[in-house]
Amino acid sequence: MKRDLIFLIATKDGKRAIFVDKINASEILHYLNQDDRHKKKFMFIAELILRGIKNPEVYDKEEIKGKKTSVTAMKFFKGQENDRIYCREFSRKGKGQVIVAIVLLEKKKTQKLTKPIKSLIEKISKYEYEIE
Repeated sequence: MKRDLIFLIATKDGKRAIFVDKINASEILHYLNQDDRHKKKFMFIAELILRGIKNPEVYDKEEIKGKKTSVTAMKFFKGQENDRIYCREFSRKGKGQVIVAIVLLEKKKTQKLTKPIKSLIEKISKYEYEIE
């Protein structure tokens, strides 16, 4: 079953866009809007994504040894709270790229991917969306 999306932000030409998974939207949006610090960090990460600028310190693929996934992570406050929003990237044939923010993970405790996090990434990698 395909999951629903809520639009967040896009480039003026619509070639890149960021959406949020409707099921987890309230939790993710509450996190992003809880204070100026979170809003500013999200806008910084979103700006990089929308401009196509790679910065693995704040947004990068989540690799599981031996498996390719299209799961990425927005990294908030590394070395502090170390929060993550796990996302999926989709390419729209000839129309650009869509990033879907799916799950919020607050206070990630280690740099390594633990079994529960690997499980979460594998689960997210199977989510399907109707992207036009």
